[in-house]
Amino acid sequence: MEHDPQPEAYLLHAWICDVHPMLWRRFLVRSDSTLADLHIILQIGFAWTDFHLHRFRIRKKDYAVPRLHGLSCHDARQIKLAELQFRLNERFLYEYDFGDGWQLQLRLEQRSAIKAERPYPVCVGGRWAGPPEDCGGPKAFLARRAAAPWRVEELLEGLREDLKAGDLTTVHDCLEELQPWQEWLSLHRFDRRAVNRRLRQYAQGDRGWMNS
Repeated sequence: MEHDPQPEAYLLHAWICDVHPMLWRRFLVRSDSTLADLHIILQIGFAWTDFHLHRFRIRKKDYAVPRLHGLSCHDARQIKLAELQFRLNERFLYEYDFGDGWQLQLRLEQRSAIKAERPYPVCVGGRWAGPPEDCGGPKAFLARRAAAPWRVEELLEGLREDLKAGDLTTVHDCLEELQPWQEWLSLHRFDRRAVNRRLRQYAQGDRGWMNS
């Protein structure tokens, strides 16, 4: 009777195509994780909500978690990473939200022994906050992120003028418009602790990761 090989830890580097400077994450994941697990790890890592369809493309085959009216793909829940026998530095593709067209390249950078004291999966590095859902894709995301500082300054200047004039209606409208732009100012930060808190919840079967 054959036994499954001893699980390993895979160091995976994931980055979003067509976004510069590079927006990336590094994850340590168990080799006995499924592609469906990796899908959730990526969703958490880039702060997405799993609202849209997704697909892995690996050696000309497509994999996804089945959904009603979804794509015709191999079932990602049935495929463990170890079964794919990735070579070191081999790349594969993850696509999310076919309207916005996010494409992520993933590369296996290292294999290592599982450490009992380390939780898996875990994010060990990254840069920049993930793009907000439904923001239009890489080009629109970069344009809006670049515009945020001057647009916030413009709105703040208008707010100061409205406050001087005592125009409370305009002040209210300006504050409503200002709020989403202020959120875009924070996209240079990457909160790895928050990501790892959600990854721990997911690994423990705590559905709170969906609302964190």
